[in-house]
Amino acid sequence: MLPRALLSKVILKPSVSLFQFNQQRGLHSRNKKAMEFIAKGWNALKEVDRVIDYCELNDRRLIPLLNTAKENFELALEADNTNTHARYWLSRVHMKYHVPGANKAVAAALLVEAAEMGDPDAQYALGCHLRVENDYVQSDQRAFYYLEKAVEQLHPGALYLLGAVYLTGDCVKKDIASALWCFHRASEKGHAGAAIAYGSLLLKGVKIPESIIKFSLKRGSAAQKRGKNKESIAIDPVEMAKEKFQIAAKSGCDLGFKWLARLEEEEKRLLTQEY
Repeated sequence: MLPRALLSKVILKPSVSLFQFNQQRGLHSRNKKAMEFIAKGWNALKEVDRVIDYCELNDRRLIPLLNTAKENFELALEADNTNTHARYWLSRVHMKYHVPGANKAVAAALLVEAAEMGDPDAQYALGCHLRVENDYVQSDQRAFYYLEKAVEQLHPGALYLLGAVYLTGDCVKKDIASALWCFHRASEKGHAGAAIAYGSLLLKGVKIPESIIKFSLKRGSAAQKRGKNKESIAIDPVEMAKEKFQIAAKSGCDLGFKWLARLEEEEKRLLTQEY
C-alpha cells in the first residue's frame, strides 16, 4: 500500500495542468480544422489536374476550381498558421496555376517558409527551383541543402534527384554507392524513375553496396544464401533488377514493362541454349 501522504501528492499534482490541457486541445482543434480545409483545396486541385491537359492553362472554366483551392488553403492558414502543408499548397497554387490574384513573390515566400519549417514537399520543391541558374546567389549549394533535408525525411522525389546528382557528379563528388542508395530507397516508396535507374545500373554490372545488401536482407527481398556460412550471403542482381522494374510497372511506367519484357526474352533465350 502507498502511504496516504504520497498517494495524495500523486492525485493532487497531475503532470499536466488544466491550462496546458486546454492549450493542447485548442491546437489539435485548429490543426483538424486546417486539415479539413486542405483536403477541400487539394480535391479542387486534383480536379484541375485531371482536365488541365485537355484545355488551355488559362481556361476560364478552371477558375472556380482554382479559386476554391486558393480560398481553402488560405482558410487553412487562418485556422492554423503553423501548418506547413497549407503553406506549401498555397505556394503551389500561386506558382503553378493561372489563378486570379496569383503572385510569384508570395509563392516564393510561402515555399521558403514551409521548407524552413520542415515540410519535405516544400524542401524538395524549393531545391528543384534553386537548381535553376541564378547569377546572384549560390543556388546549387542551397538547392543541395534543401534536397538533403527532404532526403532525411525520405522524400521519394528528393531521393531520386539526389541520386541523379551523385550519379553524374553534378556540383558534388561523383559517388555511385550513394546514388544507388538513393535510388533504392526512392524505389521502395514507389518512385518509378528511381526503380528504372536502379535496375538498369544493376544490369550494367554496377556493384551493390554492402549497406544495401544488409538492408535488403533484413527486408527479405531477392536474397539467396550461397555457401554454408552466414558471411557468404549475397543478392542476385538480376532478380533485384526485376523487382525494381516490377515496382515501375506497377506504377504504370511503360519503361518498367519494357525492361521486364526484355528480361523475360533473355531468360527464354538462355533456356533454349541450355537445351
